[in-house]
Amino acid sequence: MPRGVPSIYKGKSEMKRSKGTEIYKSACRMCHGGCGVLVHVENGKVIKVKGDPQSPLNKGKMCVKGLSSIEHLYHPNRLKYPLKRKGKRGEGKWARISWDEALSVVTEKIEAVRDQYGIESVALGQGTGRHHRFHAIRFANALGTPNWCEPGTAQCFEPRVSTGMMTYGDMPICDYYGDINPACLLVWGHNPVISGPDGELQFSVKDCLKKGTRLIVIDPRETEMARKADLWLQIRPGTDDALALSMMHVIINENIYDAEFVKEWTTGFDALAQRVRDYPPEWAEKITWVPAEKIREAARMFATTKPATLEWGVALEHTPNCMQTVRAVALLPGITGNIDIPGGWVMGMHIMRGAPGLRENLTDEAHSRRLGADTFRILGGKDAGSPSAHIPTLMNAMRTGEPYPIKAFLIFGNNGLVSYGDSKKIYESLMSLDFLSVMDIYMTPTAELADIVLPAATWLEVDQIVSVPHVASNVVMAQQKVTSMWESRQDEEVFRELAQRLKLEVGTEALEDIFNSQLKPLDITFEELKERGFVTVPIEYGKYEKKGFNTPSGKVELYSSVMERNGYDPLPNYQEPPESPLSAPELAKEYPLILITGGRSQYYFHSEFRQIEPLRKRDPDPIVEINPELAARTQIEEGDWVWIETVRGRIKQRAKLTKGIDPRVVNVQHGWWFPEEPGPEYGVWKSNANVLTSIDPPYDPAMGTYQLRALLCRISRVA
Repeated sequence: MPRGVPSIYKGKSEMKRSKGTEIYKSACRMCHGGCGVLVHVENGKVIKVKGDPQSPLNKGKMCVKGLSSIEHLYHPNRLKYPLKRKGKRGEGKWARISWDEALSVVTEKIEAVRDQYGIESVALGQGTGRHHRFHAIRFANALGTPNWCEPGTAQCFEPRVSTGMMTYGDMPICDYYGDINPACLLVWGHNPVISGPDGELQFSVKDCLKKGTRLIVIDPRETEMARKADLWLQIRPGTDDALALSMMHVIINENIYDAEFVKEWTTGFDALAQRVRDYPPEWAEKITWVPAEKIREAARMFATTKPATLEWGVALEHTPNCMQTVRAVALLPGITGNIDIPGGWVMGMHIMRGAPGLRENLTDEAHSRRLGADTFRILGGKDAGSPSAHIPTLMNAMRTGEPYPIKAFLIFGNNGLVSYGDSKKIYESLMSLDFLSVMDIYMTPTAELADIVLPAATWLEVDQIVSVPHVASNVVMAQQKVTSMWESRQDEEVFRELAQRLKLEVGTEALEDIFNSQLKPLDITFEELKERGFVTVPIEYGKYEKKGFNTPSGKVELYSSVMERNGYDPLPNYQEPPESPLSAPELAKEYPLILITGGRSQYYFHSEFRQIEPLRKRDPDPIVEINPELAARTQIEEGDWVWIETVRGRIKQRAKLTKGIDPRVVNVQHGWWFPEEPGPEYGVWKSNANVLTSIDPPYDPAMGTYQLRALLCRISRVA
């Protein structure tokens, strides 16, 4: 065992148990947070799921979603058996079939498309990062197709990962885990007190703030986090790049940057200083709506309060200037010297290997045919961390056959009609396919369009390794299969069986063999990890002092050589969103309000769990947040149903009046459909925020991101 890896647990046999009861150490995956849990099983039935007090992440705490895991596991509306479509696509008529028949059909369809069109005409889609994410990518590579996608690759997290890698050689995280607490926390486009992505849990943020951390929040809404802030900057949606550039202007011009760190460990500082010279707070105030003095105050607080760290969220990744916005924000900890110091923005320990992705199985020719790779090179080219297809280009290939046809689409854990932008166009794309299979836990509006539907396992029915925080890999946990309901299967086992049926040269290994390979640096097996529960090591700081940063220059690249060699601006810049009051003034006459489409609920995870009664009771209806001043002008009262309309369509949500949003801005919740309504649509067109969004150009030049928020809308009361 490597130095510093403690024996946290002594094994199940030494834990308390009553007759017929076993307690399993696992990781909750109701979201992709990864809270350590103890699962109580009595005579084969899960009777209790509670937080593990020894977990270094959640320390025994759980959110309401995790506490609803048993209702999820035993929900009577779960998909129980494989299904085959009867009648026309989308009619909602199904016949129960065996797993053998279902996988035979999938195999035959893949082979038929491969033989007639080429394997790149088969694509894979998946949802946000769960247990099977890397294994879906692995299966696509084993299959030989370069075309896999998920909603997050260009719109959620991957832009931040790519930026971290090209700037710092790693994906930095907040240091909540050492002896020194962050003295200043900058939270940008994120509301971490009700979410906990990838092991960076809400409980850690709350504990950090209790210790007296100064808090800066940048958000158009007075979120739960903003209400706790020492300083809240109420920004105009979609102008984060302008604000970050202006904050750097203040820090550099007032000489409150870390001159020693910048001199020794960064490249491109002079060019960055020249770039931000023209972006003073007075310039930014006109664009962002944030007063110039408040911008100065925030910049000074962050630069002079040490150690400081950055919590950033998906809101930064929803405009066509996505990469430069994320780059601008990412440079703030760098120029202030808060990198890899106690209580700062730290690099991970990487104590476990990643799953072997089989990227090398694709030929250069296959890589070059990835849809969008030639244009969006940070998304799908050689410098992409997990090169994926560009979703709008992929969907267009389904509808039009250009630049070549996509004929088969295999979806694993994704309700695409709700989670992809521009739901109507997604519907048209899926309806154009020759073959569609969907593997999910419940029947969804997307699954209703499939030819084959496969019943997926919940997190309590899955063996997997959970390595968190994502990329950093400071804690490795065992997720344990403690039961199995009906005929549900784990996605990874389906990938393996398909690889065997297709007689692929790779991708057929037993799952536990893959786990053991990943765990080799820890000198333990998966069976031993299940007994132990988790392993972790203390964070080492200043790792770059020994071996430099894992970038081409060995330093923090303020001026990005990776961006430059791919033909993109190596310095962050500002661009007005293409659909805004400034860039589209004629459209703004008809649609005068700015729309945010990413509202979250504590009780759901994106489009999931609306059929789970304890959660739905707490949040029964989709909510649109409106300022009382705007509500008065439009004759809307608290609780009214409200039409929200863009040029692409309209939806309705229930009004919540709040002074914590600007009268010129409207915020809708995303992820809504109504499992209790009749299929095959389940109300997917009623309140789904992506009815309002677009996947049309312009796109981010590097990542292919389309505009999902800061769009133009109008509202009216539902009669």
